[in-house]
Amino acid sequence: VDRSGAYAARWIAKSLVKEKLCRRVLVQISYAIGISEPLAIFVDSYDTSMKDDSELVEIIKNNFDLRPGAIAEELKLDKPIYQTTAVYGHFGRSEDIGNYYYGQNHPMKPHRIRMAHNLILNYGLYQNLEVYRPMKASAESIGAFHSDEYVKFLQNIKPDNMPENSKQMMRFNVGEDCPVFTGLYEFCQISAGSSLAAAYNINKGISDIGINWMGGLHHSKKSEASGFCYINDIVLAILELLKCHKRVLYIDIDIHHGDGVEEAFYVTDRVMTVSFHKYGEYFPGTGDLRDIGAGPGKNYSLNFPLHDGIDDESYEKIFVPVINKVVEFYQPEAIVLQCGADSLTGDRLGCFNITLKGHGKCVEFVTKLNLPMLILGGGGYTIRNVARCWAYETAVALDVEISNELPYNDYFEYYGPDFKLHITPSNMSNQNNPDYLRKVTEQLCENMKNIMHAPNVEMKQIPTDHFDPSIEKDLDEEANADSRNSQFTQDRHVSRDDVLSIPEIENSNRIADELMLPMAKKARMSVSIMNKKQTVPDEEIESICSDISTEKEEFDELEPKKDDPMHIKDCESIDNTEKSDENTA
Repeated sequence: VDRSGAYAARWIAKSLVKEKLCRRVLVQISYAIGISEPLAIFVDSYDTSMKDDSELVEIIKNNFDLRPGAIAEELKLDKPIYQTTAVYGHFGRSEDIGNYYYGQNHPMKPHRIRMAHNLILNYGLYQNLEVYRPMKASAESIGAFHSDEYVKFLQNIKPDNMPENSKQMMRFNVGEDCPVFTGLYEFCQISAGSSLAAAYNINKGISDIGINWMGGLHHSKKSEASGFCYINDIVLAILELLKCHKRVLYIDIDIHHGDGVEEAFYVTDRVMTVSFHKYGEYFPGTGDLRDIGAGPGKNYSLNFPLHDGIDDESYEKIFVPVINKVVEFYQPEAIVLQCGADSLTGDRLGCFNITLKGHGKCVEFVTKLNLPMLILGGGGYTIRNVARCWAYETAVALDVEISNELPYNDYFEYYGPDFKLHITPSNMSNQNNPDYLRKVTEQLCENMKNIMHAPNVEMKQIPTDHFDPSIEKDLDEEANADSRNSQFTQDRHVSRDDVLSIPEIENSNRIADELMLPMAKKARMSVSIMNKKQTVPDEEIESICSDISTEKEEFDELEPKKDDPMHIKDCESIDNTEKSDENTA
């Protein structure tokens, strides 16, 4: 019984990952065998949508290995099932974070987010992403880390009421580095809400990788702004991840030390922080090799202090062994990677000599660990290189190669005179000699020997979510009752270049229906047998599996090829008028 049911569900997973069948066909197979979601094998993510299939849910829970990558490992796929889904947060033109302005001559330019997003669009990377417009973080969500007084101050402070709030501004360190500007609190809500949404999606199993280039603001403290950062979206996202993950690893490759995140988790072993940064007479002045945590968190904070001019080769030689050892000892269940682009060569405030390839290798290495992963932005003050970097690292996370020739985009003139993606290192000297890097690496590895392997924690009932995207959907549909498509629905509609016209889709669906019918009958029979808890002879199981496999091969032969206009890569972006047909399936 287990073998037949497992085969049916795993065949669906294999089809989605390796054979790349269109979603519509997968939905048809799923309904045919009694599973209400195409990837119901990850049943923990779909409990709320499968209330009518409680018996099937229990069978799946009891008999399937639901560990990340387990099915891919069994099927010997080239690429694990993890790393198949990435969500990418972006606010559209009506609330574009690029419109916010820190002030004249301030190095922080939110416009860089708009430039990065434009490159991601024009490279076509959005076609490999689930693009979402997250809710703005509520005061209650932000208060999970920040003090109530500080949140109220951010809500109330405006450029025109600064004189009467001068004492509070001094108290909360708002002023020169962290100026008051129009829309300050809304800016904080967007940044924090995007990181929270990505963490929420990872917790619910909606995605394996979350990307928020608007986030990564790692300096702000519980009741204090610092280093251009007002709300620490990283801490908020990690707190969200800790609801469902016992241990979270935080990695920071910004040139500045991630002091706000380290301070927040300095006395706990549930979060390990690792920061590679410039140290010395450099902001924020923290991150010494001897700063290792305290109390239960002792040895769970790792700092790699660096000098000027470190290059790609040297950076990779320290990053890979340190992170390898951390993962081996700590065994995290999720990873948060802060990708501050001020560690790139030529940055306005930076002093490293790392190129996009060196920076991207860190993302590639962490991605290949095959753990749930949240990728965030951070610093970066030469905005043309920031946009290049984050577009490139989006491609790296997706395992997609993109051209060195930049596509024409709204900000094309920013990238002159060469108009290339990759940047060349400068001729600055590397003041990090190999002996120094080796000694620090050895010291960090020695520190890790003092920690408990994979510290265990008692998991309690998951607290109620302050952040729930379904609330936004309900509110948005109420506000747009007279509209055919609410803003929430439109945001989740991604137009792809390869989407077919309605007649082509209908014709393709007819072919799929004819080919899938006998397969569906056999699969339905196997699930029916499961639900009746009958014993099935091995010969019958092998016959079912053999027939399904044979008919699948026939389907592959008849399926329209990529150069055929009837080819369907993904039907998720079909217009909402088509969605009424899903009941037919």
